Amino acid sequence: MFAPCTPFAPVQAQSQIPTVSVEAPAQRARPAAAASSRRSATARTARANRRSPAQQATPTQSASANRDTGERANGPVRGFVATRSGTATKTDTPLIETPQSVSVVTTDQIRNQGAVSIGEALRYTAGVSGDVNGGSDTRFGALQIRGFDTTMSGLYIDGLRIPSSNYVHFNGLDPYGAERLEVLKGPSSAMYGGSGTGGILNYVTKLPTAQQFGEVSISGGSFNRYQGQFDMGGPANKEGTVLWRLTGVVRDGETQVDFTKDNRVFIAPAVTFKPNEDTTITILADYQKDRAGWGLQFLPASGTVWPNNGRTIPVSFFAGVPSFNAFNTEIATAGYQLSHNFTDNITFRQNLRYAYQHNEEKVFYGGGYTDEAAGQLARFGSYSNSYINSFAVDNQLQGKFTTGILSHTTLVGIDYRNTSFRDTAFGATTSAPEINVFNPVYSYDWTIGAMSDNTGVRQSQVGLYAQDQIKLGRLSFQLGGRQDFVTTLVDSNLPTSNTSVSKDASAFTGRAAVMYNFDSGIAPYFSYSESFLPVLATGPSGQMLNPETGVQYEVGVKYQPLGWNALFTFAAFDLTRDNVVTFAPPSYLAEQIGQVKSRGIELEGTMSLADGWNLRAAYAYVDAMLSQDPVNLGKAPPTVPLNRASLWSDFTLQNGPLAGLQFGGGIRYVGATWGDDANTFKVGSSTVLDALLAYTRDNWRLSLNVTNLADTRYVAACYSLSGCFYAEGRKAIGKLTYRW
Repeated sequence: MFAPCTPFAPVQAQSQIPTVSVEAPAQRARPAAAASSRRSATARTARANRRSPAQQATPTQSASANRDTGERANGPVRGFVATRSGTATKTDTPLIETPQSVSVVTTDQIRNQGAVSIGEALRYTAGVSGDVNGGSDTRFGALQIRGFDTTMSGLYIDGLRIPSSNYVHFNGLDPYGAERLEVLKGPSSAMYGGSGTGGILNYVTKLPTAQQFGEVSISGGSFNRYQGQFDMGGPANKEGTVLWRLTGVVRDGETQVDFTKDNRVFIAPAVTFKPNEDTTITILADYQKDRAGWGLQFLPASGTVWPNNGRTIPVSFFAGVPSFNAFNTEIATAGYQLSHNFTDNITFRQNLRYAYQHNEEKVFYGGGYTDEAAGQLARFGSYSNSYINSFAVDNQLQGKFTTGILSHTTLVGIDYRNTSFRDTAFGATTSAPEINVFNPVYSYDWTIGAMSDNTGVRQSQVGLYAQDQIKLGRLSFQLGGRQDFVTTLVDSNLPTSNTSVSKDASAFTGRAAVMYNFDSGIAPYFSYSESFLPVLATGPSGQMLNPETGVQYEVGVKYQPLGWNALFTFAAFDLTRDNVVTFAPPSYLAEQIGQVKSRGIELEGTMSLADGWNLRAAYAYVDAMLSQDPVNLGKAPPTVPLNRASLWSDFTLQNGPLAGLQFGGGIRYVGATWGDDANTFKVGSSTVLDALLAYTRDNWRLSLNVTNLADTRYVAACYSLSGCFYAEGRKAIGKLTYRW
């Protein structure tokens, strides 16, 4: 199925509600009555009444949902439990009233678990994996949701799609710049256009706040890692009509793989202007520069999954050439979020973003044994450059009204995205083409050969969509539909050939759901949703491929217990994905195999109690199968475990001489997976432990996070007998933080 070092399959960009946060960060959240507010009590009441019934607290919500925290769909959250989101509906809607599965990872959870990448932050999320290829993947690839790879089709920033090329993507964006990470599971094309069947990951950026705050941290730990980071902001004038925020990270480090660096500079400024009570505009940008090595070594199953004559390939083994080893990227995005209230019931929003990425790769990696008994490994090498440019804008008009006994929150919109990228690659050779995995020698030269790839892709997309959230007492309905028009042009300019092909595609996708909110906090629901994904790749004969499509049926129950700051969810789903594109060995050329089905259940619970106890539990059963395929009919896709479970808990002492002492830990289980498309061998299951110890006093916090506490050695994934990847071993990071 998906090949981790070869073309993925890019898609489109969309947008989301751009309301501005008026709170301090989650760890310093205060009452929502901001000092900058100049409204009278009457004006505040009128503004509150502008919220749709779907956004207002109702008797069917729990006491924790009704509390006045001032939480917004894209704002900070105290603890682990988010109560609102805009990812599923593009409106500020309580999660207990959202009839589709949405998981939210908050800033507090990211901090307590010590996550330093998006993949690590998703480790305790049901049915999701952000580091399928293991902890040494410096490309941060293989995002999987409900058994489907969504690496290239699934990343959104503030609701706008951030596309990928065939060689590189934006999933390495630093999580410290995110206020929250939200996973919408299942098809979402009715609101977002071209997107994958499995779901989307929405990276919600930190926005300026109406209260002054600051945070500075220094940390260090395993793999010679040293990092500094800061986050600060507040009002820029006395009236509070101009707000600012600045977030940054500087890191010097390595990975568990020899000769592989992991250096980063990240900076994200944002400014909010509020010229009047009805208008808000936030200008925001970020820049990230990574200087890393190639982490994916492509090791054989013999010596990793099972012993090679009693020998095991070291986790730190490097299959490349130290002097020809780089995975360097530069990411930059800039845009704005505009919101204007025409009346108490009509609001216009516009979200715009330009994204750019440049990537340079220098790599040699394993290509299978030439002599298994001797441990001699073949290698392939290449030098490549990629450039990505993307512009996206989403325009939304939201209205609130009643028709008889029904109340409506209606959203209509039109969005546009234009993406272009070019990938170039050259073969590389070395004077020592083989390497011994048990006794490597690195003294040899390399040369760059002829051009092997020069592919350019341009795609433009226009979408018109509408959604109606309808309430009849405790019963609610959601109806949505969208029409997309997409044009894709692919050209290949090699010394031996020059081709150009184009394809127009259009589709209507829909979504329908029903939900009932009981007084007890229980909310059962049923939803139907569709996906549409134009493919950014050509087939073996140079032809354009057909768009992928998908359908999901989901039934579930959400529960927000009365008086508790907690949310528990259960979902059962049936997903079908058609025209599936794969990049199977040995050619790794794109081809469509037919249909894949994924069925399963998910359970997830989050809880943050006043006595300092946080909890997150997750379980997913995913049964994926190739239901139409000329070769592997009835087989399961590799890397997809039948069972996945996790549990995290931490507790902070509130009183006594040790008040402020925090301790916690987690356990993660990933079931066995198939190691190739033909299901000829399995990668064993794994269970690892994580731990936290921290102490907070006054404005200081000292913490120690250890992941894979027992240093368990295991293989994260295999795609073939010669394409296996180790998971990350034990990693300890100590951090000192000062807040004001």
